Amino acid sequence: MSKQFLAIPFFIIFVSAIIIFPSCRRQGAPERRIAEQDQNGLSIPVPEFDEDSAFAFIEKQVAFGYRVPNTPAHRQTAAWLAETLGRFTDTLIVQHARVRASNGDVLAIQNIIGSFDVGNPRRVLLVAHWDTRPWADHDPDPANHWRPFAGANDGGSGTAVLLEIARQIAMAEQRPQVGIDIILFDAEDYGEHHSVSGRVEDSWGLGSQHWARNPHIRGYTALYGINLCMVGAYDARFLHEGFSKRYAAGVIRKVWQLAHQLGYGEFFPNKEGGFIINDHYYVNTILNIPTINVIHQERNGTHGFFRYWHTMKDDLPIISKPVLRAVGQTVLATVYAE
Repeated sequence: MSKQFLAIPFFIIFVSAIIIFPSCRRQGAPERRIAEQDQNGLSIPVPEFDEDSAFAFIEKQVAFGYRVPNTPAHRQTAAWLAETLGRFTDTLIVQHARVRASNGDVLAIQNIIGSFDVGNPRRVLLVAHWDTRPWADHDPDPANHWRPFAGANDGGSGTAVLLEIARQIAMAEQRPQVGIDIILFDAEDYGEHHSVSGRVEDSWGLGSQHWARNPHIRGYTALYGINLCMVGAYDARFLHEGFSKRYAAGVIRKVWQLAHQLGYGEFFPNKEGGFIINDHYYVNTILNIPTINVIHQERNGTHGFFRYWHTMKDDLPIISKPVLRAVGQTVLATVYAE
């Protein structure tokens, strides 16, 4: 996860390629407990988000190791993510690119894109980043500042929630009335090391910057987007992030209202948060798709994020299944309400 101030484009894109895979849907439907209404006032059953399945998706990611670009664990995770998301969605695209990080590293990255109802012109974009940061540069022990960490929450949780949303839509008796695009962005967390922070602009969100300038479909647009970042920790609180409110205030109102209606208001307080640059920022500013950032913020913390942000303790023991459920069920209800 990235930092809390505005930036100007910097990094260099080298090459990109897109690989397209056909997908198959899984059949069968779980129990339903919520209903939204369609435009004719008819009840539409909303799938019930399975927090145990979402947690298992986090476990699987963590088991691969550190998902740092240019490593075997990163490549293995990418292959698994593409295979898994592709099982659920109607189509699957892997967008390959090489980008230069702020420290000069050239990164081979993969944005993984699964879509439902590809012919529907009314679309909603759901995104998260799947990579993990190379360095635990905010760990209380300086000896860990150049070590990678598990990223169960930062990288793992948003990805897992989107995989489970895709699984539920694939099994549902009735699909949403909008097309859905799920993008797992790479290289979000390769931003400047804390020890040199502030020297380079736009060092975060390299995968989303690339995709926003080179979308998988020419002229791509969506009604709105939702970015999930750090959505699994026990004490999660999702505040109104600043850029989200600037570019997509109506989407914030929609999502937070549904969260409260579903009984998840404690996780979605109507309070102001900081301005954070990560993937949603580039979707807003480059493609002009109004996109919000559902992200764990702590107004009284030392850095504004959850307490184990970019530390060695960002691992499975800090993950809360009820938080995963709150986020996943809210997002499912949101897309089914369209």
